[in-house]
Amino acid sequence: MSVDLQALGERVMAAMPEAVGAVGVRFGELTLEASRAEVIGLLRYLRDTPGCEFTTLVDLCGVDHPGRAERFDVVYHLLSMTRNQRIRVRVRVGEQASVPSLVGVFPAADWYEREAFDLYGITFEGHPDLRRILTDYGFSGHPLRKDFPLTGHVEVRWDEGQKRVVYEPVQLNAEYRNFDFESPWEGIAALPGDEKAKG
Repeated sequence: MSVDLQALGERVMAAMPEAVGAVGVRFGELTLEASRAEVIGLLRYLRDTPGCEFTTLVDLCGVDHPGRAERFDVVYHLLSMTRNQRIRVRVRVGEQASVPSLVGVFPAADWYEREAFDLYGITFEGHPDLRRILTDYGFSGHPLRKDFPLTGHVEVRWDEGQKRVVYEPVQLNAEYRNFDFESPWEGIAALPGDEKAKG
């Protein structure tokens, strides 16, 4: 299977050399390193070309690499239902740069791009409604960035007594809890069917 994926990647790279910078197969999936300026043409090619037919956008997400000049990766995961194959397309983007919006090619990208904008601050040029989708009203910052501070922020909740939304300092009590890392299943007598697993 990985030979087929490698051949597919090389075929796509030969057809669109200005769009694909590198090809690799990892964990049974093909990864294409794409140019930010050409990513829409590449994704349209992957969707429409016979032999590719990656017609389903499964996911679009961001990845933060704070030490890199182009800090973020935008990663597209596509599925070909007819070929039963998956492909990953990765694009690098800096903090001040934007990625072309994929909404015109895959309408499902609408909310995925809004999520990446909200949580990482990645902007998508040409998006029809790029605004926050998961964080609270008036939220400052992007919470999935690796340099996002864990203290000094407020959270909102509905207060039944006041009949309104109230803002309160964030309380992170997890660091004070005592975690027991022992498995609750250890020490249990053998269960019916365990003998099959040993054989």
